[in-house]
Amino acid sequence: MAKKAVASLQRGEGRSYAKVIKMVKSPKSGAYVFQEEIIHNDKVKDYFTK
Repeated sequence: MAKKAVASLQRGEGRSYAKVIKMVKSPKSGAYVFQEEIIHNDKVKDYFTK
């Protein structure tokens, strides 16, 4: 499923979006989990500063 999302980002309007992956520590178990989102290129830096 992820391959389809990435492939669709390379055509037309999709070029202005990026798939970002952020590693976050889980408050329950203390283990690290990965959060994946597709956001606009202008908001990538804001996503990582949160």
